[in-house]
Amino acid sequence: MDAPRKPIRVTSFDVAERAGVSQSTVSRALSGSSVISEATREKVLGAAQELGYFVDERAARLRRGHTGTLSTVVICKPGGGARDVNPFSYALLGGICAAAAERGLEVLVSLQSEEDRLFGHYVERGQAEGMIVIGTTANREAWDYFRKVGETTQPVAYWGSPLGDLDWVSSDNDTGARLAAEHLIERGCKNLVCVGSRTSVQRQFAERVDAFLARAQELGISARIAEIEPGAERREQGREAMRVLIEEGRPFDGVFAVCDALAFGVMEALQEAGRTIPADVKLVGFDGIPASELTTPPLTTIEPDLDFAGRALVEAVAEDDDQHTVRRVPVRLLVRGSS
Repeated sequence: MDAPRKPIRVTSFDVAERAGVSQSTVSRALSGSSVISEATREKVLGAAQELGYFVDERAARLRRGHTGTLSTVVICKPGGGARDVNPFSYALLGGICAAAAERGLEVLVSLQSEEDRLFGHYVERGQAEGMIVIGTTANREAWDYFRKVGETTQPVAYWGSPLGDLDWVSSDNDTGARLAAEHLIERGCKNLVCVGSRTSVQRQFAERVDAFLARAQELGISARIAEIEPGAERREQGREAMRVLIEEGRPFDGVFAVCDALAFGVMEALQEAGRTIPADVKLVGFDGIPASELTTPPLTTIEPDLDFAGRALVEAVAEDDDQHTVRRVPVRLLVRGSS
């Protein structure tokens, strides 16, 4: 059997020969140069269409000094890969890609985890016009690396870092946690628990804990924190925090987990203990990841506007926002069966 033949690539020289003009005329005609007459432009466009010729947009942009590309780095856990990435990061990545497409930009995506293989110099190498960094807080070495890169690589924007001064775009954690408290109280809860941490490297957790407890206190309802243990997977952290809470024997009827992954573990521990959701305990998460509507019962959650988040991150790098102003992403309450 004959090996399949590779398709012959049509070049601008082929178009020039078909149109009866020079190659430089083809380049000018296809780039929209005003020095080319409309009749010649039509002739060139017709020849290009007949031959199936397409302009190499990347090469054209590079000649104009632009790549038309943004790089997005997704930081993974050391030793981890694509299957270990938090679903929220994938959802946020989707928002970034959609926002970039609206601006006619492409996105170069890189999943990185190992300290000796980290790379962030896309701008210096002319591969991208800016860089966005998102991902897990469990890889401090990677965040330290990209912080140093960001000191010399501009523009760059971050989401979800464990480093205090890097996040330019972040969920409106205060509003979201307050919505969770108000919702549980409106559903009749009298003893609230927040599963989270004030000391986690995920700094947004502390914001959510403090806002939830503050709003419950303002409304005259008892609320306390169930601290998660560091190091384990989020689901296991939520499961273990709820097991400890149940063993303590103190009453509770409403739980706010500061991320959906924690809420999944909380739900499992409650069901293992014979607690019915929402009859015995009502549960609210935070992040609005797609899997949250697939639990039994479906999880009530606080959902950030990831389209807004994607646009804000892309704007920060595409418009080279040197003011480093933190932008808060709007959130909304998605009421489902768990509450």
